Amino acid sequence: MLFGRNKKNPIKIADKGIVKWNYSTCGYCSTGCAIEIGVNEDGIPVGARGVAGADVNRGKLCLKGIFEHEIFESEGRGKTPLLRDNIHDEFKEVEWDEALSTMASEIKRIQQTYGRDAFAIVSTGQILTEGFYTLGKLARGVIGTNNYDGNTTLCMASAVSGYKRSFGSDGPPGCYEDFENTDCLIAWGSNLPEQHPIIYWRFKEAQEKRKFPLIVVDPRVTMLAQNADIHLPITPGTDVVLMNALMHVILAEGLQDQDYIDANTNGFEALKAEVENYDPMTAAKICGIDEDTIRNVARLYAKADSGMNIWTMGINQSTHGSDGVVGINNLSLITGNIGKPGGTSLSITGQCNAMGTREWSSCSGLPGYRLLENEQDRQEIADFWGVDPAFFPKKRGMAQTDIFPAIEAGKIKGLWLVGTNPMTSMPNTARIRKTLEKLECCVVQDSYVDVETTPYAHIHLPAAIWAEKEGVFTNTERRVNITRKVKEPYHNSKADLHIFNALAQQFEQGRKMNFPDQPSEVFEEMKTLSKGRLVDISGMSHDLIEENRGVQWPYTEQQLKKDDKPPQGGKRLYTETATFRFPDGRAKLIPLPFADNNERPDEQFPFWLNSGRLVEHFHTRTRTGKIGNNNKYSPTPFMEMNPDAAADLNIQHQSYVRAVSRRGDAVVMVMLTQRVPRNMVFIPFHFFDCVNRLTLGLLDPYSRQPAFKQAAVRIEPINQEEAARLNKANRQF
Repeated sequence: MLFGRNKKNPIKIADKGIVKWNYSTCGYCSTGCAIEIGVNEDGIPVGARGVAGADVNRGKLCLKGIFEHEIFESEGRGKTPLLRDNIHDEFKEVEWDEALSTMASEIKRIQQTYGRDAFAIVSTGQILTEGFYTLGKLARGVIGTNNYDGNTTLCMASAVSGYKRSFGSDGPPGCYEDFENTDCLIAWGSNLPEQHPIIYWRFKEAQEKRKFPLIVVDPRVTMLAQNADIHLPITPGTDVVLMNALMHVILAEGLQDQDYIDANTNGFEALKAEVENYDPMTAAKICGIDEDTIRNVARLYAKADSGMNIWTMGINQSTHGSDGVVGINNLSLITGNIGKPGGTSLSITGQCNAMGTREWSSCSGLPGYRLLENEQDRQEIADFWGVDPAFFPKKRGMAQTDIFPAIEAGKIKGLWLVGTNPMTSMPNTARIRKTLEKLECCVVQDSYVDVETTPYAHIHLPAAIWAEKEGVFTNTERRVNITRKVKEPYHNSKADLHIFNALAQQFEQGRKMNFPDQPSEVFEEMKTLSKGRLVDISGMSHDLIEENRGVQWPYTEQQLKKDDKPPQGGKRLYTETATFRFPDGRAKLIPLPFADNNERPDEQFPFWLNSGRLVEHFHTRTRTGKIGNNNKYSPTPFMEMNPDAAADLNIQHQSYVRAVSRRGDAVVMVMLTQRVPRNMVFIPFHFFDCVNRLTLGLLDPYSRQPAFKQAAVRIEPINQEEAARLNKANRQF
C-alpha cells in the first residue's frame, strides 16, 4: 500500500441503547439551553443532547450539559429523610411523615417561643418555578416568617436592585438576539466563555458576521478579555468611577440622545452635575484606565447606532454592586439604548432559575413582582390565597446575608435551607460554621446528603433532582422553558413541590388553603396572577412552551388568540416611549457619587484577591464535583498568580501555598500565568474550605449582596507534603 493512502478510522459514537429522548431544560446556569435526556429500555438516563430547533442553544451544549444525565445516579444522593436531636448525634432514617411532622413541630415551637420571624427560610435559584411559587405561598401565607430569602442574594441581588432603581421593576429588558443587532458591546465583569459558553457562542457567531467592537472591563485577562478589541484592566471596585467618566465624555461632547432622554427619563440635570466631577484625567487616577482610552471607549459606544451592555458577578458582587448596575443603566438610557434591537442593559443571570425565584417565589415581595409595601398587592394575593391580608408583613424582612448575623445575635433560632449550601457559598466560612452551630433547628433540603452544610442539620430532606420532576424555568432573556420528568425520584427522595405541599398540611392555615399537587395546576394559578403584570404569562401553557422550545414573557392571552405563528412573546421590554414601571412611565437617571470602602492591599496583605467561575464546574461542585468528565479538569483548589510576583517570593509553578487574609487562610496549588497582574491572585470559588475562608463579605447597602471580589491577602510558601495531605482530606469530605 502506498504511503499516505491509509484511511483513518471514522469516529464512532458508542451505542448506549437509547430508546426514548425526553425534552428538558438544562438545570445549571441561566442560559436556558433546551436539552434532551436519552433513556435506555430500563428507563435509565444514559445520554444528553442539545435541541436543534430551540432558539437559545440551537443544538449546542457546554461541558456541563453534555454530561448532565450522569447526575441522576451520582454519588452522595440523599435516599430517605434523616433526623436527629443534636448535631453531634448520629442521624437516623425516618419516613416522610415523621420528618415533616417533626419539622412542623419545631417551626411552631420556635415561633411560639421567640416570635414568628425567629424561623428563617433561605431558598435557591435551582428549583422549578412551580416549586418556587408554592414555597412562597407556604412561607408567606402559612408559616408567616418575614425572614425569607433566596441564595440569589449572593449573585443577582444587585442586578435586581439596580433594575428596580432605574426602571421601576426587575426584569432584564433585552435578549440574546441583541447580539445579532448591536454595533458595540461592553462586557462588565463578565467572562462568557467560562460562565455562559452557549451565550458566548451566540455572541461570537454574531460578531464574526458583523465585526462590531467588543470592550471588556475586567481586572483579569479572562478568556473573553483575550478576545476583546479593547481590554480595560480596571482597579477592583472602581467601576462606578469609569462609568461616570464615560458619561462625562458623552455629555461633554454632545454624544447623548437628548430626544430619548427628554421623552423617557427623569433626573438628567442632577446626573449631569455629578458626572462633571469625573473628567477622564481625574477618573484615571482612581480606576486605573488612562484618559485617552476612556475617551475612545466613550466615543465608540455613544456613536454606535446601537450599544449593548452586559454584566455578571464582576459588577454584582461588590459594595457598589447596585450602583454599578444603575451606572450601566444610566449609560444605556442617556444613549437611547433601551428597548431597541442591539441596544440593551442585560444582566447575565447566574443560576438556571434565578429569574423564576425573582418572579414567583415571594422572597422579596409577593408573586408577579408585587410588593409587600403595596397595600393593593397584599390584598390581591390575600384574596387569591384565602389569607387575612393583615397576616402579611408591610415590608420585606431580612436578606440572606442579614439572616446569618441575626442567628449570631440570637434573634433567629431556626433555619430551613432549600437547595443551598452556605458552608461553601457564604463569605467568611469560619464565621458561618459557628453561626450554624447556634441553631436550635436547622433543616437542609437538598438532592445530596453530602453537602457541606449537612453536618449542621437536625433534619435532612432528600429532594428530587432537576428532571426527576416537572415544571418550568425562566432564563436570562425571560424565556420560560419546560423540564419534563425523565424518571422517578431517586430512592425515597421527593419533588420539592411534594415536600412543600406535604409540609403545608401540617399547619391549620395550610389545610384551609389550596395547594395543587400537579405542576400544571400550579402554573394555572401563576398565569391568573400574572394577568396585566409586566411578567404576564397568561397566554402560556406547559404544552405550548414545549412545542415552541420556550416562550419569552410577556406573553398574554390576547397574544395567544391572535398568533397564527410560533409565539414570539416579548423579546424586549420598554420598547415604547415612557413605558417604564414608575407611575409616570419614565426611568430614573441616578447620580452616583463614589465612596471607596473597599479592603485594599497594603504592606501586610499586598495582593488583591479575585474569585470567579470555571467552565467545568458549577457553584459549590455539589454536582459537577461528582462527574468525572467535569471534575478531572480541576479536582483540587488552585490559585492563579503572576510569574513575576511568584519569583519575588520564590514560589514555584504547581507548588502549594497558603493564602492568608484578615479572616482566615486557605491552602491552594499555584498556577503561574500572565492572566493576573502582579498585585493580584485569582481563586475559583467552587471549592469547599477555600476562597470563602478569605473573603470579606461587606454588603452593598441596597442589595445586601456581599463583596466577594474585593479583599486583600498575602501569600506564604508552606510544607508541600502537609499541603498535599490537607487537600486530599478536603476532597474526601
